Amino acid sequence: MITKTIKHIAAAGLVCAMSVSLTSCNDFIDVQPQGVINEDLAMSQPEEMLNAAYARLGDDWYTYPFNLWPYGDVSSDDAMKGGSGTTDTNYHSVEVWSTLTASNPDHMDELWYHFYCAISRCNRALVSIAEYGDKLGNLKDVREAEARFLRAHFYFKLVQMWNQVPWIDEEVYKNHTEEQTRNDAFTHEELMKKIIDDFKFAYDKLPVTQSEGGRANKIAAAAYLAKCYLTLAWGDGYEANTGVSHINQEYMKEVLKYTKDVEDSSYGYLEDFGDIFLPEYKNSKESVFAVQHSLYTDDNTRFGRANWSNMLNGCWLVWSCGWDFHKPTQNLVNAFKTKDGLPMFDDYEKDHNVYPVNGIPTAQKWDPRLFHTVGIPSFPYKYELLEKEVNGVKQHLPLTTTNSRNPATYGFYTSLKEVPQRSKGETFDNPWQAFEQNDYVLRYTDVMLMRAEAMVETGDLEGARTIINDIRQRAKNSVAKHIGYAADQCEIALYPASDFDTKEKARLRLQWERRLEMAMENGRFFDLRRWGIASKTLNDFFAVEQHGKFKGKTDDGKDKEVEYGGHYTDAHFTAGKNEYYPLPYIQMFYVPGLYTQNKGYN
Repeated sequence: MITKTIKHIAAAGLVCAMSVSLTSCNDFIDVQPQGVINEDLAMSQPEEMLNAAYARLGDDWYTYPFNLWPYGDVSSDDAMKGGSGTTDTNYHSVEVWSTLTASNPDHMDELWYHFYCAISRCNRALVSIAEYGDKLGNLKDVREAEARFLRAHFYFKLVQMWNQVPWIDEEVYKNHTEEQTRNDAFTHEELMKKIIDDFKFAYDKLPVTQSEGGRANKIAAAAYLAKCYLTLAWGDGYEANTGVSHINQEYMKEVLKYTKDVEDSSYGYLEDFGDIFLPEYKNSKESVFAVQHSLYTDDNTRFGRANWSNMLNGCWLVWSCGWDFHKPTQNLVNAFKTKDGLPMFDDYEKDHNVYPVNGIPTAQKWDPRLFHTVGIPSFPYKYELLEKEVNGVKQHLPLTTTNSRNPATYGFYTSLKEVPQRSKGETFDNPWQAFEQNDYVLRYTDVMLMRAEAMVETGDLEGARTIINDIRQRAKNSVAKHIGYAADQCEIALYPASDFDTKEKARLRLQWERRLEMAMENGRFFDLRRWGIASKTLNDFFAVEQHGKFKGKTDDGKDKEVEYGGHYTDAHFTAGKNEYYPLPYIQMFYVPGLYTQNKGYN
């Protein structure tokens, strides 16, 4: 906490009148508070102020997860909310869209508030660096660039969520005009360009590498610039102004420019897809920028630097609690189907309720990434059998139907990427489990897929095919080390040139590959919105997904079959409204008349 010495108390006169032992009000109100840092002293330490801004990267919680898993995945065709039922947390409205309002989920207000707390720290750091930067020597420009990188990162998240947000920078902070700053002062494009300006400053001033892990560098700034320009290149996000007919070729060229820096850097594809999501490989060459997390044994604290954003997403009865949120959909599983090693674009949903069973291979084969992404009953959980007690006897078993909390609503699949192996334990437990998994903000393959997307839209179809085939080759090589038990279920092939002989074909394959590679990494909805296909994709998904069916075995070997997905019966995505989330009710009425609500919301 940072505060000035208390100078004003609203009821000071009343307090003084009642306190006859005090000789004057000033004697009382000039007392220096204890246990806090004087703001003037804090602001004179720019390095520490920047560290405080970095600290906010991981200062989130399941009700305001900065990785946006409810808003980027649960809102899409990749994931269901999970948990004990539709009333467990307030995220249900996000997965069905039809009940989404400015006050539901109320978690949105927490997210908005904490993003602006993070931006406030960035602004304070910038003011501190401007006034006391001489203490930093030749690192002054670098530290300023880091502060602007962090501010742009948080603003990108805000614009992703709400489109119209107030731009509060260090000048607004210094002038105390936060409550006079409107959210509609800038268009979507103007706001994005302000974010781009911060990232460009970072790109120009940051070194290619930093001596300390976790700090932003030039390559991370290049990757984020590419992401910003790719977002802008398709339109403003609303379907009427977004999609193929609205593509800005100049912005696509900027994507190519900045992704080239990443391609030519020391970052690269990690050899096995499964390794990307194991704690021992965090900060590998795959990680361009990530939020850092750790075990308590690493830093001798009670909790460590745990990843609290994903604390609900552990599998039921696997962790100390395991609240079983962030559940993969059948539609996502079906997307991994292959025929002759290639995706089944036209009929992947023809037989909707199809899934692999360990040890019983069929003619239906699967992209290997399925078994790194989705926990499926009968298969080991995150590459390991689980120690379970069945009828008083300890056994080592695969994932079973017992490991789902409410299968009649959410089925039996479970998420894998954001959790470590069970044998590695938890960072903290009872009643919550939290893990040391880093949160990827930008990973190398993500950036290369951005590059391939820009190549498709600028006409370099062969260049896009090369990148996508490199990614598929890595997936093909990612069987023996971790998922050898599923080898007889896997088949994946590279695309021939004929699959990329038109832009339409190439675009479909790029978009499909992005889904398979980045599944359950919190960005699917934002991809659908960028491409201008959210309403059709999601409404088609709702119509089918409500008829889920799965048959598996319990821990004691009994058959259990459920029908699930009925919560999608009344789901509907409305184009022209749902592309962005409504500004939180509390923010709208905090300073009445200051903010304009997004289209379609009351």
